[in-house]
Amino acid sequence: MVKIGKVALDNGMPKICVPLVGHSADELVQECRYLQDKIYDVVELRIDFLKDVTSLDAVGDALAAVRQELPDSAILFTFRTKEEGGEMEVPESYYFDLIDYAVKSGKIDAIDVEYFRDRASIKKVLTIAKEHGVTVIMSNHDFDKTPSFDEITGRLIGMKKLGADVAKLACMPNSAKDVLTLLSATEAVKSQYPDEPLITMSMGKLGAISRISGEIFGSALTFGSAKKASAPGQLEVTTLQQILRALHF
Repeated sequence: MVKIGKVALDNGMPKICVPLVGHSADELVQECRYLQDKIYDVVELRIDFLKDVTSLDAVGDALAAVRQELPDSAILFTFRTKEEGGEMEVPESYYFDLIDYAVKSGKIDAIDVEYFRDRASIKKVLTIAKEHGVTVIMSNHDFDKTPSFDEITGRLIGMKKLGADVAKLACMPNSAKDVLTLLSATEAVKSQYPDEPLITMSMGKLGAISRISGEIFGSALTFGSAKKASAPGQLEVTTLQQILRALHF
């Protein structure tokens, strides 16, 4: 059973992850406090939104602030690169320095590692994460288009073969057929790996249906916005929770 902190990514109703996108430790604290009356399972600290993200000290302050406000929450640490839709461009070596720092901080439960990064560095992350009990979500994002069925299944299976605890893929649909491609590819990979969690989503308004249909097609986690969305098409977290509960039986 793969977990993020105490949250099990099992089959059934998808778990809800809320992104934190504050530009400073103070803004992150305000976002954490905004979550007090919300129902969610995991918090994603999108550290690429942090203004001083190129300073590990500032990243450490942000991590400490979030963990202090949310002592019992499952925290996923993510630096989304510019190439995959993130806020900030950094050298690949620093990208891995950030991940290494976060894993060793003792303040996070899971880490996001992009699939199309340096393979040797990814393997080091997998080793260090395992030593520290940190779950690895390997990811790929395409904000322009939806890859083919074979590309999607190939990437998700490739992540699993590389050693990811969770394989994640998000892409942008340009037609209803694109959404079906993403959903059918998710179902195909899930049928091959029935006991291993996947996270997939079709972004934007067209893809919103994919954010609530994980129980049927096999996606174990979905993202809902609190103060501000981190990607197009995210539903507000309370609305998302109500829809998932209504669909769950």
